[in-house]
Amino acid sequence: MPRKLQGFDAYMRKALKDWNAPGVGVGIVVDRKLVFAKGYGYRDNERRLPFTASTLFPIASNTKLFTTVAAGLLVNAGRLTWDKPVRDAVPAVRFHNDALNNTVTLRDMLAHRTGITRHDMIWYRSDFTRKELFDRLQYLEPRETPREKFLYNNMMYAAVGHIIGLRSGMSWEKFVRERILRPLGMKNTVYTVEDMLKSRDHAAPFTEKRDTMEIYKLPYYETLAGMAPAGSIISNIRDMCRWLIALMNDGKYAGEQVLPSNVLKATLEPALALPNMLGETKGFWEMVNEIAGMGRATSVYRGRLLTYHGGALDGFHSQVSFMPQERIGVIVFVIGNHCSPLRDVVSYNVYERLLGMNQTPWSERWLDVILKAKREGTEARAKAGAERIPNTTPSHPLADYAGDYEHPAYGVLKIGLKDGQLQFGFHKLQFPMSHFHYDRFDTPDDEHYGKWSVGFRTNPQGDVAEAVMSLDQAEVVFTRRPKAPNPRLLRQLAGTYETRTGFKLQVVLKADRALYLTFPGNPDQRLLPYKGLTFSTPEFSDQTYEFVLEGSRVTALKHRSPSGEYVYTRK
Repeated sequence: MPRKLQGFDAYMRKALKDWNAPGVGVGIVVDRKLVFAKGYGYRDNERRLPFTASTLFPIASNTKLFTTVAAGLLVNAGRLTWDKPVRDAVPAVRFHNDALNNTVTLRDMLAHRTGITRHDMIWYRSDFTRKELFDRLQYLEPRETPREKFLYNNMMYAAVGHIIGLRSGMSWEKFVRERILRPLGMKNTVYTVEDMLKSRDHAAPFTEKRDTMEIYKLPYYETLAGMAPAGSIISNIRDMCRWLIALMNDGKYAGEQVLPSNVLKATLEPALALPNMLGETKGFWEMVNEIAGMGRATSVYRGRLLTYHGGALDGFHSQVSFMPQERIGVIVFVIGNHCSPLRDVVSYNVYERLLGMNQTPWSERWLDVILKAKREGTEARAKAGAERIPNTTPSHPLADYAGDYEHPAYGVLKIGLKDGQLQFGFHKLQFPMSHFHYDRFDTPDDEHYGKWSVGFRTNPQGDVAEAVMSLDQAEVVFTRRPKAPNPRLLRQLAGTYETRTGFKLQVVLKADRALYLTFPGNPDQRLLPYKGLTFSTPEFSDQTYEFVLEGSRVTALKHRSPSGEYVYTRK
């Protein structure tokens, strides 16, 4: 152990005890050498297996810099550009509007400055493919003007991974392995939990219960294929130190230029300034002037330039950082959501020791914050449901709520009915639901996934038509998905209909396999399947169109609105 790290083992033992932390791994690089690599505590708390420098560990969002560098290799090859609209090179990309289509660049996507917030519940515990996530960008409405505010967005990294596939002709996984991992000799690094579990030395996710100090095991997060470019890499301290050495030495490793220096420099270029949150809110002024780059950020830590990025995924937390001028780098892996601040606490302590600084009481500071937050959470949950209005009943029989409700970006919310109780199904999350009041139903408050609340809305016809949930940064409205009509039936419904005054209108089956009402001189109205032979339109929820079938023959079309019913005869 380097002389300046004397006492570090004792510091780590105390930190693990104070934080009730299952295990922590630490790697330190100075100049071009790995000078320290060690695990503390357990990689598997249940089986009491020691954390080592070879323990495979999901680095989560520290994957993002690999994706950024991979994109930079394509920029060097002339297949992408940093600062021109990404749609110029990738016409398939679709954002929410033309203003974004004509504005958003690769740098915007990688520096979290598109103005689109994160929308993590689109991908979390879902089976969406990378292409499906890419296609959902068009439904993400911006919250801010591009390049004005830092809004972290994992979806953009999934999209860039798809773009890398489109522009390179190989998958993101293959491209990163061939162009980055293999040249660096990162032989133990994998992308999936399945591959990680093949190694004898791998980490298991544990965390502390919300209301006690009990440590319990979490399920591995395994549905990351679609989001892989944002957070799927699984590595160990020894492999990651190879990556860190290359980052710290302008892309050189073992005397070879493995990564282009201009690409690494581009990732550090200032893209957006961030507020001094810790100083302004907590009075912690050691870290100031944070600036987002691509795949990482820079800041000033006690007068020294620091570049870094964190990672977090269901029980696993990491930090990869270095000081370019001092040529010191630190990697920290932490098991436990409750002790995630240790990734920063330990990193800063290492820098202060190696630079001969007085040690900032980071552990004590953050432990105080976390313990207060834990108590606050316990007290808050004890008061849950205070707004409940007693003695109310649902507006419909429970069976009327059951069905599939869909949102174009978030996918399908499945509401089932089992043994007289509604069932909540969203992606891979499955819970029973209980009546709260009126048309609101809640799931139990799960230890790991928390409570989910669904409010149902009826349409003007009185049917349960929408389910509303608070997801990410806004309410999301899921619309009840009707049973898809038989294509043969749609063809049968198409034709000419006539009003009693002699005006003719057409019902047309178009190439998108949807029926449209066409009136001369008016825009076409799409007919949305509602139930049976009844259709609605996107423009007017209080109006319906019902086709009249006598035997096997369509005889009329009934148009119902609040003002009455009109019958159009089939010609």
